[in-house]
Amino acid sequence: MSEELDSKKLACVIARTLDDKLGKDITILNISNVSSLADYFVIVTGDSTPQVKALMNNTKERIKELFSRAPIRMENDLKNRWNLLDYGDVVVHILHKEERETYAIEKFWSNAFSIAEDEWREISKDYSEF
Repeated sequence: MSEELDSKKLACVIARTLDDKLGKDITILNISNVSSLADYFVIVTGDSTPQVKALMNNTKERIKELFSRAPIRMENDLKNRWNLLDYGDVVVHILHKEERETYAIEKFWSNAFSIAEDEWREISKDYSEF
């Protein structure tokens, strides 16, 4: 897969990877017009603490396998209920349901644009594991 990997495509492939592993309520926010932190946030909910950890590990491995990219940094809380993978231009937030409701990232970044699910599915269709 030698085509150009821009930040939007990376975000979409990450969303697809999370979806393939049953992540829930996947949201991609284009924050490039409202922040210099990154171009995109990918936000996903895991049903359990083990799933949150599995989603993080699988995403990290899959992106390395596909694009030879590793996160610049990774963080998680002590109970492993919020994991963060920072790829520089794309930041992935993998949260347990309660943490997602508590932190309400989408509300905080309400000035950002969302990428519709059908759009990210189309962009990432060649990268599904199934």
